[in-house]
Amino acid sequence: MMVKTKRLPIPGLLCGMYPERDVPAKKSAPLFATLTLWINRFTDLEAKKARHFVAKVRVQEQTIAPFNTAQFNADLQTLQVALRKDGFTDTHLAMAFALINQVYSSLMDVCLFDTQLTAAYHLLHNHLAEMATGEGKTFAVGLAAATAAISGVPVHVITANDYLASRDRQTLQLLFQALGLSVDAAIQGQEPLRRKQAYASDITYCTAKELVFDYLRDGLHRKKTPAAWDDALTENASPLLLRGLCMAIVDEADSILIDEARVPLILSQAINNQQEVTYYAQSLDLAHSLAMTTDFLLKPATMQAELTESGRQKLEVAASTLPAVWHNRLHREETICQALAALYLYRCDQHYVVDDKAVCIIDETTGRIATGRTWSRGLHQLIEMKEGCQPTAGLATIAQITYQRFFPRYLRLSGISGTLLESRNELFRTYDLRVSSVPLRSACQRKILPNRLFKNKLELRDALVERISSLQSTKQPVLIGTESVVESELLANALQIAGIAHNVLNAKNDKNEAELVAMAGQAGEVTITTNMAGRGTDIKIDAQVNALGGLHVVSCQANASRRIDRQLIGRSARQGDNGSAETWISLNNSLLLRRLPLWLRNLCKKNPSRVPSAIIKAMIFVSQATEERHQALLRKRLLEADAALEDSFSFGGMNHD
Repeated sequence: MMVKTKRLPIPGLLCGMYPERDVPAKKSAPLFATLTLWINRFTDLEAKKARHFVAKVRVQEQTIAPFNTAQFNADLQTLQVALRKDGFTDTHLAMAFALINQVYSSLMDVCLFDTQLTAAYHLLHNHLAEMATGEGKTFAVGLAAATAAISGVPVHVITANDYLASRDRQTLQLLFQALGLSVDAAIQGQEPLRRKQAYASDITYCTAKELVFDYLRDGLHRKKTPAAWDDALTENASPLLLRGLCMAIVDEADSILIDEARVPLILSQAINNQQEVTYYAQSLDLAHSLAMTTDFLLKPATMQAELTESGRQKLEVAASTLPAVWHNRLHREETICQALAALYLYRCDQHYVVDDKAVCIIDETTGRIATGRTWSRGLHQLIEMKEGCQPTAGLATIAQITYQRFFPRYLRLSGISGTLLESRNELFRTYDLRVSSVPLRSACQRKILPNRLFKNKLELRDALVERISSLQSTKQPVLIGTESVVESELLANALQIAGIAHNVLNAKNDKNEAELVAMAGQAGEVTITTNMAGRGTDIKIDAQVNALGGLHVVSCQANASRRIDRQLIGRSARQGDNGSAETWISLNNSLLLRRLPLWLRNLCKKNPSRVPSAIIKAMIFVSQATEERHQALLRKRLLEADAALEDSFSFGGMNHD
């Protein structure tokens, strides 16, 4: 369970110089906590508490004198003492919110809405807040982070990428300075001393991946000198980067805590082995000699290849003339299956891109390049050799952890996102976090048009060109979400042939992401993207575009999770603006190919244009629900495997050394 006592996790004599929670290898939610969760869900108790608290803040604001630096600093000092003594009581939080809102309005010309106060209230009570896109999450997170930092708690604000970490820090820097708080960003490429300075700030913006690897590095130092680090009270004496895991606020929490939790974070070192390169080259040669269906079968649902009896016999004959390393049957067959998957299942511009003669993985959830991530068990080297790239050196694991094991180590943990409700049960089971819904500031004006189904992607592209052309005549801006990099480029070529001006945003050209997304709401703009545009920079529209009907979103993808589709659709009709959205999908969409029964796909192929919108919606829903269950099972197995490794690796905490 999250911290319920009034003591705040502040590094020092009471909590230690590196505070963190000891996470048991196996934990299950207590019965009382589970009952409380269901009671709150059906009685709306948390929402009622939040409304009562917001009213208390508004009353408190009336009692505060107009902004005066001397009086403000005195009130702030009194509040700081009270928070450290009593913790996050509603009375103290109401005063903190009122003072911080005064800074927002006086120095930044920002007046916080009730919904933003509600979101910050949930964050400070260790909840996950579902707040719709465009409702002002950045300012709500800033309010919660500033309140905690005033009390002396070091706060990590975890964002989706380095750009957002730097942007949000810069956006709120004036607020934090006025409150006497230091703020910095720990981003990729920083030297250790510079990174240590960033973590020494009251509030640190960072990405989850960078944070976890820094924690693993700290774990190595703590394992070598288990007593020295706790006695190192001066900054220069300690080799550690972090000051512990006191409090974290996770922006885009579902993406980080659910979607990215499928991959373990491994701290490793390179091992050069020329024999291994030769071995992989032989693997590809052997894989090329096998015939599909006769010698092997492909399983796109699991991205695996399976040898037939004929294939096994062929390999056995071929291996007899090869070095001894090929004489182990199990090892040989596993390697060849990896080579077959590399050749026939993993595709350039869909699963990865080749950038500067290097293979870079595309994260299927975000559509972005997953910097620093590699496939394991030789798959990455096999794909590199397939693409004619120099294979990277093999890696030896030094330390390892998963997000499911890392984030519960925070003494206070919360998060925010526009799509959390679909995963609230898994979030509670894994992280002991409840999801609280924040109401919309204004009623949603989005119009959802009927779904359409197409036989193949070519027919879908042709229809899209006609649709975009008709929307261009009215100057209504259009955002098209495609399934992959290659699909976005094929659509771009079709629009170019049709003479329709457009912009493309995908993993290959993400340098100007903020500018492209910001322009997507202007009259007459056509923006083609992958699911990269689902999160991050706001798409703002002016009064002219609002009168035209607002931003129109065409989703041509069915992602592994309903949440990702909802993020893309949520780009239109924000904050009470007009907007519309529709889903167009082909029967050879990768998710439908994996999860939809063959007989149903064949039935729909006869006349896809006559399949009712409700049936199309149901087909997508069932496919996504099946995929979500599969992914949840994989995350569960990963968590169990990580717990089993707890005795082999030490990631921090004296109980694990």
